[in-house]
Amino acid sequence: MLAYTIKRLGLSVVITILAITLLFLIIHMIPGDPVSTMLGPKASPELRAALEEKMGLNQPLPVQIGLFFVNMLRGDLGVDVFTNRPVSQIVFGQLPYTLALIGTAIGWSAPLGIALGCVSAVRRDSFIDRLTGILSVSVIAVPAFVVSLYSLLFFAVQLKWFPAIGAGKSGDLPDQIWHLVLPAFAIGLSWVGYIARLVRASMLEILGENHIRTARAFGLPENWITFRYALRLAILPTITVIGVGMGFLLSAAVFTEIVFSRPGLGKLVIDSITTRNYPVVMGSVLFSTLIFVASTTISDLINALADPRIRNST
Repeated sequence: MLAYTIKRLGLSVVITILAITLLFLIIHMIPGDPVSTMLGPKASPELRAALEEKMGLNQPLPVQIGLFFVNMLRGDLGVDVFTNRPVSQIVFGQLPYTLALIGTAIGWSAPLGIALGCVSAVRRDSFIDRLTGILSVSVIAVPAFVVSLYSLLFFAVQLKWFPAIGAGKSGDLPDQIWHLVLPAFAIGLSWVGYIARLVRASMLEILGENHIRTARAFGLPENWITFRYALRLAILPTITVIGVGMGFLLSAAVFTEIVFSRPGLGKLVIDSITTRNYPVVMGSVLFSTLIFVASTTISDLINALADPRIRNST
């Protein structure tokens, strides 16, 4: 397990470097001049040159990438060109809101999806199985931003059950949780259906394997076989999907944070791209990449810990 962990962590470092480099190039390929956006088209050449030097835009692109990695290792992500605040301070101020949103979405959707998938597999071709299949496919097909809009209009505007915008009062945990309900519902709804279908398929495959038939032949209780043997293996692909799906949750969080006017990394990235605020964009993208890489690494390690075949195959 130690050797597998070291290899997986090394691969994560390589993936992070390549991803950040690619994203750095993509961001600098976005049309528009950040200096003109910030200073206006009538700024003097001296003022433009000073701002370009401050942002490092006067250096060749490979040098800019190298300086970014060097400064990143020092913990320096630069400063906001508008407020002169450290980028790390700005990002860390928004990061908890996005993590809370994603964590809540996974926290309610994954257990419900696993439970529905398990029931569907155990009661195959029953009414519950067919109903779960129809509902799962239906919610998978609806994008998160559509769910966000209709949730906002119906539950917040029309019924007034939940707050429409914001993240709640600072320091008031119940109010923050209340503001989190609709956004987390909008992001997690499609994952309920996706996880349910995945768990059902995995459970049906495992319930037909030889060791399950052997357990039944020894007279073990069906519930014990289902939850102790079958579900333990069937849930492994779900763990992987949740880890990989963190990137999709981050992208869904962008639209949800905009619809509900919530603070977070997604809204910060959009606002920074609009103003061509490169240091804040790169800081936000860096932490988004780290979240995605960390989630996939953790899911792989959990799978390797639960299934010796994974760690012994490398």
